[in-house]
Amino acid sequence: MTDYSKCEITRYPTPVLREKAQPIEEINDEIRVLAERMKEIMVEQKGVGLAGPQAGVNLRIFVISTDGTAENAIVYINPVIKTSGKMIANEEGCLSLPGIYGNVNRYSHCSVTATDLDGNEFSQDADGLLARALQHEFDHLEGMMIKDRLGYAAKLRAKRKLKQLEAEYGD
Repeated sequence: MTDYSKCEITRYPTPVLREKAQPIEEINDEIRVLAERMKEIMVEQKGVGLAGPQAGVNLRIFVISTDGTAENAIVYINPVIKTSGKMIANEEGCLSLPGIYGNVNRYSHCSVTATDLDGNEFSQDADGLLARALQHEFDHLEGMMIKDRLGYAAKLRAKRKLKQLEAEYGD
């Protein structure tokens, strides 16, 4: 049994951030504790979303709250995303890459189908910040981070900060 209540924010280059997350087979009290802890971490870190790997857990779960509150956070378990619309560049940051920001191209619209904490499947259509957050968090479940989506100039700007994060990880 895993004590998910002790999860903390996971920063680059922790290996779990580069792995494809595993499906959640059963929604039980452990998963509910994990979801609550993920909401707490998201709020503490002043984010609008957090994926399982960012909490150090290699599971297909993320939470999103476009206003940054735990009360309005939605839990997505084993999500599947379909993107549509045009590509729009907008600045993004990532709680697992503190201090790194840059324009990331994302689709303007997406729809998600996921399971909630009661085991019910739900679907949601999204535009704007929610669509961007869904795509960002889904990337984490696939082992991808914003640093992989930055343009050349932004990657150069991020280089020193990435080296610093790598050095801190080694300590």
